Amino acid sequence: MIYTPSRRQWLQTMFGATGAASLNHLFAAPAGARYAGARTPGKAKHVISLFLSGGPSQVDLFDPKPALVKFQGQRPGSVDLRTERQTGGLMPTPFKFAKRGQSGIEVSDVIPQLASIADDLCVIRSMYSFNPTHTPALSLYHTGTVLLNRPSMGSWISYGLGSDNQNLPSFVALGPGNAGGLGGSATRAGFLPSEHQGVPFNDAEIEPEKMIPDLRNKTLDKDAQRRQLDAMQALNREHARGFGADPFLEGRIESMEAAYRMQFAATDAFDIRTEPEKIREEYGKGSFANGCLMARRLVERGVRYVHVGSDGWDDHKDIEKEYNKKVPAMDQAAAALIRDLKRRGMLDDTIVVWGGEFGRTPVSESGTGRDHNPYGFTMFLAGGGFKGGLAYGATDEFGFKAAENRVSIHDLHATMLYQLGVDHTQLTHRYAGRDFRLTDVFGEVVKDVLL
Repeated sequence: MIYTPSRRQWLQTMFGATGAASLNHLFAAPAGARYAGARTPGKAKHVISLFLSGGPSQVDLFDPKPALVKFQGQRPGSVDLRTERQTGGLMPTPFKFAKRGQSGIEVSDVIPQLASIADDLCVIRSMYSFNPTHTPALSLYHTGTVLLNRPSMGSWISYGLGSDNQNLPSFVALGPGNAGGLGGSATRAGFLPSEHQGVPFNDAEIEPEKMIPDLRNKTLDKDAQRRQLDAMQALNREHARGFGADPFLEGRIESMEAAYRMQFAATDAFDIRTEPEKIREEYGKGSFANGCLMARRLVERGVRYVHVGSDGWDDHKDIEKEYNKKVPAMDQAAAALIRDLKRRGMLDDTIVVWGGEFGRTPVSESGTGRDHNPYGFTMFLAGGGFKGGLAYGATDEFGFKAAENRVSIHDLHATMLYQLGVDHTQLTHRYAGRDFRLTDVFGEVVKDVLL
């Protein structure tokens, strides 16, 4: 009697380790582009999202408010200053603002590197949302809804545009630990095919073998693995012929093929040690610097969407001390990324978007910190057809609520998709009897910020 191993037994021995098999679904190669709507004029091909989880303070970085000095310690009745927690009076920034570049955008002196490229930044000072709690606010930014089961922006972009490479995931998330501690909303595929899920890597490490568990098979060479994989795929397809089409099985088949290719491509793509020392010094040290440099390398190799996460921006106290300690590394790496992309001619077709799930209040908390503020905050974009040297919109005189040219999260998503050549109203997926989209039933393209 000829022994035929079961599919489960094949999976357990595939690539020499069960750990590698468990990662297969993460390394899936996206299917072809699913967007069939009219193309928009945008020519961007890639997105790098620099995400500061916790909420960076707009009034300390990009949104100068002299009135905070005049009314320090007060709570004037001219503006509704109700907050999530009990807060004190208005608290001026400890940092100085000055006009930067030819455009004259006012930027804080705590971010001198970003200030030096102000003419490349499209600073949106009038962002707003509605939820002051981290988890739903994170979900809103990443998925367009506070519900915790919807696909992320990276997954939508991967689904709509398909892959621009053969050997790496279309959507990668970088951060210390699990993508900056941002949980599932940053990488979730939701009801979209599983191959569009974001693949998290630990950028606190710089050796690919440490970033990616079980990256290489320790016992089988490339040809032996190929023979095993071919046999496993034959079993899968035989199963499919007997039971009919199964998108989950098809996703697993694609995943195995991608995992096989990934073990060879990743060693090169993620190894920033091969970069010239001058480039590594320009980005700086630490996980966020590693992530920014890896993001450039991944976009060079055709990765469609790269999320670079940085956590620890929830400053309810000691904001001056905390910003003096942690902002310089973020400032150096983010500015280096934009400069590097521009030097290489990659900024024109790469959107760099920076921000958090909300901002901070202009009133104090615990005397030296700031509370959550979803009602008015700042994000910036660079490249990808966004106007550089532009400060768009405004908050009220104290920096608490968006007041002029207000831009919602859905508007931001719609505008980014537009620059990727996609009409946000036509990028849909049918699930549970209705057509869903990233922008739900909202979102307007903000054409004033586009070239």
